[in-house]
Amino acid sequence: MMLLNIIKLRYGDTPIFLEVSSIVNQYSMETELVASAELQSGGILGDGLVALGGKGKYADRPTITYNPLTGKKFSKSLLTPISPHALLSLVQSGWGVDLIFRICLFAINDLYNSTGRLMITRNADKDFNQLLDALAYIQKAGGLGARVVAQDSGKTIVFFRRNMEKELTQQALRARELLGLNPDKSDFNLVYGSSTSNDTEIAMLTRSMLDITVEISQSVQIPQKHIDENRASAGNYINSPPGDEIHSRVFIHSSKEKPDDAFLAIKYRDFWFYIEDTDFISKRIFSFLLFLFTLAESGSEGFSPVITLPAG
Repeated sequence: MMLLNIIKLRYGDTPIFLEVSSIVNQYSMETELVASAELQSGGILGDGLVALGGKGKYADRPTITYNPLTGKKFSKSLLTPISPHALLSLVQSGWGVDLIFRICLFAINDLYNSTGRLMITRNADKDFNQLLDALAYIQKAGGLGARVVAQDSGKTIVFFRRNMEKELTQQALRARELLGLNPDKSDFNLVYGSSTSNDTEIAMLTRSMLDITVEISQSVQIPQKHIDENRASAGNYINSPPGDEIHSRVFIHSSKEKPDDAFLAIKYRDFWFYIEDTDFISKRIFSFLLFLFTLAESGSEGFSPVITLPAG
């Protein structure tokens, strides 16, 4: 479903997002043993006919019910920006801060990320890329952290570890400088937005899942025939991503023939669209998208499917 919707967005078609509402599994097992004998009158001993046979049958009939996401669920799952606090939780759990910020951020403290969306295509600010390099170094060295100080309001404090080695201290100072933060402080409030109100805040303008899906769709290799016929936008597949941005792209190829070695493939408009099984980066990011979709969905009622199994 995710791969199909990514492709649909490039064609200007309406994506459809579904959720599993119930899973019903019916199974049955039947066995039968048949034996028969026939004796011939007046026959010689051993002329009788004896037949023995058996048969068995097992049936498994799973039924999965899908419901389209609509109303509040659609708004929460796809249109609501991902919480900055959730992104920091991902960083704390070990996901690369540079990967998360490239995929999930529009901007942080007036430093803007790249975008390939129609009409607003732009490269990332130079300082944005430098910031990600600094934060990635700090994260790998264990110098970046976060803590929740007000559970009810969800207030989160981002901090740089004290008493760090010289190189790590320089990277932390560089990160503060790029973000316009007070160099004498190590704790900063996390807020939602593109800019801050003072030098003790880190403001993140995050993307929604629909925004992220649209960005990922720009790397789909649409058949040139469909682009020439104005059936789909050209996208940014042919453009070489600057610097490390290639590590935040999912490269989806297309061909007339079904691929032999694909991680995931789907047929649409008489073409096969697929992710190569040897493209580890694209596979990793695509799996991360599914994880983000679950993260965006968390908190809504009734998301978990109901599984019904017969007792006998």
